[in-house]
Amino acid sequence: MIRTSATSSFRSDERVAPRVLIIVQNLPVPLDRRVWLECQALAGRGYRVSVICPQGPGDKAREVLDGVAIYRYRPAPEAKGLGGFVVEFVYSWLRTAALSFVVRRKRGFDVIQACNPPDTYWLLALFWRPWGVSFIFDHHDLNPELFLSRFGEPRTLSARMQLNGLRWLERRTFRAADRVTSTNASYRRIAIERGGLSPEHVTVVRSGPDTTVMRPVEPLVDRAAGKHLLVYLGIMGPQDDVHVVLEVMQELVQVRHRTDVRAALLGFGDCLEELRAQCTRMGLDDHVEFTGRVGPDLIADYLSAASVGLGPDRKTPLNDLSTMNKTMEYMAYAVPAVSFDLVETRVSGGETGLYITSGDISGFADAVERLLDDEDYRVSLSLMARERVVRELDWRPQARAYVGVFDELTAVSTRSLDEVGSTPRRTVDPAGRRVVPLDEPGALEAFVRGRGPRMADGRPTATVKAPPE
Repeated sequence: MIRTSATSSFRSDERVAPRVLIIVQNLPVPLDRRVWLECQALAGRGYRVSVICPQGPGDKAREVLDGVAIYRYRPAPEAKGLGGFVVEFVYSWLRTAALSFVVRRKRGFDVIQACNPPDTYWLLALFWRPWGVSFIFDHHDLNPELFLSRFGEPRTLSARMQLNGLRWLERRTFRAADRVTSTNASYRRIAIERGGLSPEHVTVVRSGPDTTVMRPVEPLVDRAAGKHLLVYLGIMGPQDDVHVVLEVMQELVQVRHRTDVRAALLGFGDCLEELRAQCTRMGLDDHVEFTGRVGPDLIADYLSAASVGLGPDRKTPLNDLSTMNKTMEYMAYAVPAVSFDLVETRVSGGETGLYITSGDISGFADAVERLLDDEDYRVSLSLMARERVVRELDWRPQARAYVGVFDELTAVSTRSLDEVGSTPRRTVDPAGRRVVPLDEPGALEAFVRGRGPRMADGRPTATVKAPPE
């Protein structure tokens, strides 16, 4: 069971800022948006923040960004099969453990936060506990559900052992934690019921976007090339079902003969090259663009130009209970989404998107066409999406809840909580694009109506369908 109190080497009568070490294995930082927002919230609060994570393409091994010290290690080779995953986990754990000694010597830490997957860093937290280091588990994924989603119910002794091993690692992580931050209410319920944690020690910190930063801009380039742009933003792994986007595009372009639509797939992952090859086999290369890894500027460009966001994740034990960050990121740019009907996706999107029975490609295409062909309806959902994400899902109140967990654990108060996450008003973004003036009446609606195909006089084109050959 979780301990009712935590020991920490930092006390409120000391003048040294409290020190936090954040451990991430599955994504580099600052590419991992949730973790980077957490880092910025802590640093803005007065904490001294260090991060250990894998190196991404072009990343430096050591650097300080916005006051956050980032220590990176060369990632393990791509895992293939059970043996490959074991090697990856052991290699990453050992590299992280070694770097933790470097961070301890150079900067120190009073709290370790570990983000999953995988559920292996509880052992490192236990190692540092005798030195007064507390442990916060930032609960990003459900690894047992990930196994069930990818492989189904285990039918062999080996598969049962693997699933039981994942459940054991999850239990050990929960039991080692002084506090847990969960990405949604479904994850919090699992931490309490399956992890045996006290409700007061589990805090929901949703991965909401900072809507003062993620907001519509005037794109520097017309990414839609005179057509409606459909966008997928996210990781491209086996559980992400990005192939559904290609199937929907095939239905729209080759079956329904639409000539007014193209798609952009933003992101990377284990399935990226396989998806590119599939796109070519399906004859969609002229209609689908793969960007690979993208940063904030390109994300702003594409989402500001998009007419519809796509959520292809099918209903599985993992996806049904997981918050899809892309849903909220679409909303931040006033982009309505079409998604398969998942519990937590509905919690995020509410009435601002369209939800389709899982696996129904024709129904998915119907929903996309409805948004493309009914401009007033699309604009209405777009405005509702932006309003909802600002009012209910914005990162700033999440940042206050998140930092509050550290404040309680370290018994430190350095600034007013109202200061966490505040951002001054801007008229241009860092790339020089004009920021849509959302405080001006009618500005957002005018911007949204300007998306998609236009005629010479500025009016939207009629539905464009080529006759079947």
